[in-house]
Amino acid sequence: MTFNWDLVWSSFGPIIGGAVTGTIPLTLASFAFGLALALLVALLRLSPNSLLSGIARFYVSVIRGTPLLVQLFVIFYGLPSIGVKLEPWPSAIIAFSLNVGGYAAEVIRAAILSVPKGQWEAGHTIGMSRPQTLVRIILPQAARVSVPPLSNTFISLVKDTSLASLILVTELFRNAQQIAAFSQEFMILYLESALVYWVICLVLSTGQSALERRLDRYVAH
Repeated sequence: MTFNWDLVWSSFGPIIGGAVTGTIPLTLASFAFGLALALLVALLRLSPNSLLSGIARFYVSVIRGTPLLVQLFVIFYGLPSIGVKLEPWPSAIIAFSLNVGGYAAEVIRAAILSVPKGQWEAGHTIGMSRPQTLVRIILPQAARVSVPPLSNTFISLVKDTSLASLILVTELFRNAQQIAAFSQEFMILYLESALVYWVICLVLSTGQSALERRLDRYVAH
């Protein structure tokens, strides 16, 4: 296979542009909404109310038991059949946020459960209510524990956003697809897009390692 270097260089700008204007914003927005949803679902899973806990458990089961691609198609292509039509970007953000929420909820729940029960008692001893203890004592400790798995979820989300190209969202991979369709140089463009994804994930992995080392300073050994 002979590489068309002119095509590689000319396509580099649009692919990077797709990452900057599409992939990265989509990842950040979906992760932010998904994380907020995950915290809510995790707290519902821990609720003594069996109804609330059951609803949260059902949601997690559905999200973890169905493919992300199917979830994306249900929202973008399925909802219009019942009168709910969404544009590509909102559809992608909703689908990815729901997916992140389902997986991250279990991470957060496990992190909260990992905090010793004595911490709850300590909060009660100094006059804090249960919500105050949760916010001021439990969640900060749980956050440190949940950083590694949540960071992995974030990195996976970067790669998963490539599925948004299937519902016409203009991002990194869709730009590569369009250039490949025009030039008929599929291997070159797909390898180039893979390289960009790899570099982004490599940078994020490096940042994750640095953050984990920083947080590890506050852990007693």
